[in-house]
Amino acid sequence: MASGKIGVSTKDLFPIIKKFLYSDHDIFLREIVSNAVDACQKLKVLSTGSDFKGELGDLRVSVSLDKDNKTLTVSDNGIGMTAEEVDKYINQIAFSGAEEFLEKHKNDGTTIIGHFGMGFYSAFMVSDKVEIVSRSYKEGAKAVRWSCTGDPEYTLEETEKEGRGTDVIMHISEDEKEFLEKSRVENLLNKYCKFLPIPVVFGKKTEWKDGKEQETAEDNQINDTTPAWTRKPADLKEEDYSSFYRKLYPMSEDPLFHIHLNVDYPFTLTGILYFPRIKANIDPNRNKIQLYCNQVFVTDSVEGIVPDFLTLLHGVIDSPDIPLNVSRSYLQSDSNVKKISSHITKKVADRLEEIFKTERENYEKKWDDLKIFVEYGMLTDDKFAERCDKFALLKNVDGKYFTFEEYKKLIEPAQTDKDGNLIYLYATDKSTQYTFIENAKAKGYDVLLMDGHLDTPFMNQKEQKWEKSRFTRVDADVIDKLIVKDDAPQLTLTTNEKSDLEEVFRSQAPTGDTKQSYTVSVEALGEDQLPVIVTQNEWMRRMKEMSALQGGPMSFYGEMPDTFNLVVNANHPLVDKVFRSMSADVRTSVDPIRSDIERLEARRDELNKAKQGKKEEDIPQADKDELDQVSRDIDDKRSQRTKILSDFAKNNAVVSQLIDLALLSNNMLKGADLTNFIKRSISLIK
Repeated sequence: MASGKIGVSTKDLFPIIKKFLYSDHDIFLREIVSNAVDACQKLKVLSTGSDFKGELGDLRVSVSLDKDNKTLTVSDNGIGMTAEEVDKYINQIAFSGAEEFLEKHKNDGTTIIGHFGMGFYSAFMVSDKVEIVSRSYKEGAKAVRWSCTGDPEYTLEETEKEGRGTDVIMHISEDEKEFLEKSRVENLLNKYCKFLPIPVVFGKKTEWKDGKEQETAEDNQINDTTPAWTRKPADLKEEDYSSFYRKLYPMSEDPLFHIHLNVDYPFTLTGILYFPRIKANIDPNRNKIQLYCNQVFVTDSVEGIVPDFLTLLHGVIDSPDIPLNVSRSYLQSDSNVKKISSHITKKVADRLEEIFKTERENYEKKWDDLKIFVEYGMLTDDKFAERCDKFALLKNVDGKYFTFEEYKKLIEPAQTDKDGNLIYLYATDKSTQYTFIENAKAKGYDVLLMDGHLDTPFMNQKEQKWEKSRFTRVDADVIDKLIVKDDAPQLTLTTNEKSDLEEVFRSQAPTGDTKQSYTVSVEALGEDQLPVIVTQNEWMRRMKEMSALQGGPMSFYGEMPDTFNLVVNANHPLVDKVFRSMSADVRTSVDPIRSDIERLEARRDELNKAKQGKKEEDIPQADKDELDQVSRDIDDKRSQRTKILSDFAKNNAVVSQLIDLALLSNNMLKGADLTNFIKRSISLIK
């Protein structure tokens, strides 16, 4: 028997091991099983030459539990080790470079795994003691037992072992006894080892018999050694891809389509990426890409490793050029990872363009699900955005699809305003904005449907990139102001008449909801247009939508009330009827008050002008007193005017009825207001 110290003089070795992956300490099983798989694969390589002439047999890795002895054992029948090899690969931990490496990285343990043989030492994160029993494939080799209790002291002695291979026996510590539970171990094997290239066996398969679960004689193989991504695309059928997707995501809907990655230069990369069906909220579907290194699971947290929009995809990426150490900062700085990320982005764009060109009808059918991927990619990756101009689509309210160029040619003749701006009209809800959509169509305009999760930032981006182009929602203003032409109707009312009519309708506008505010304007619209229309300012509404998406500095807009505009159509017969009734009923009362207001405002202006250039103490007190009185008189006269016009409006049921009809057409009339509208409607019909 030999004994000694592991070839790293620092006493910090095991504390580092215990600490560095504490949050992911279950990774030890991946490391030990991966080493066992490597041992089997090395023997397969040796068997292809002259180094090994024996029988390979049934190469496999076996994982076994002994709860009574508190051990978890990983066994293989691979290449095995001699005493000299154990000393070289286990005790010395890759020779003299280890100490320097450990000192450098002792506070960043995620960079240690995979370096200098440290994968094996991850076993000490969960073990009080680790034993290795190994017998080399070499003819005449003696079996050896290595043992260590978590400090630099070890023992190495000859022992008995039938057959070649290695057993790693982990004596699980009391704090980690969860790893002595069958379900816990099975879950870890399924997480990390389900696609390893050598069979991994854990216990026996079970079946329900006589009302309980019983073991069978058949070994329980955890993994699929030849998953779909390791096979050639020519050897796979569509059902193979669908079946593999169901294996990865058992509870998910079938994907839209897939991309099979198979690159061998300038880096090695295989994998299958799927476009899943995504509805409203994208967050729960992130990080479904599984990252592998030679079929060894690395991570499914790929955000920051691949472009953001690719985190919406599902599937598998496998590359030996991606290191097993899972530090995100390390991966982000790795040159191969960056190349792989760029390549995947290009492959996604190529695949989308290919389907668009060869299967446009099928592509259009899937566009509503694809849209969020493409828009997200265009918003976050400029190079991808350039490629997307060829195959990204716009959908109108009639369900027709257009490329950007096709749609521009369609709307240019009718939807270019007097200043040469191309106006892209859109709706977000075909039902609630139906009237506005129909008004636009009556003018010969086309309306897009922009009801997606990312449509607001998408439109913002396009307005910045497309010269003299603007997106405007159909209910942002009256139809003649959405696309301003030279022949816009002119208002025939005087300034005073317009002001009085606005006050009449303003007095009956909704006031009960603090989250909404209304302004009123009288406009000259066609007689065929509605008498009152509710619009919402495009810029302000879009700022609130961006606030909901982004938060941060934009949250200011989210706290502001929704601002609506009641547009009164002065040319509609019903509004004209209200105007004539107003003129007949209140003109004689309002006109004298207006004259008084004009006289008082003129006097206030004189007094303010006399103050200019004077210090406060040089202004006569009489002038100050008069100015205060004039201001109060103006406020009083204005209140009188407002009350007269408001009283008229209250007694004219048509005013409230027209406002409520406008609100109802926008699905904004609810509760008591809706009940009052119904009662008023019945009264007016009688």
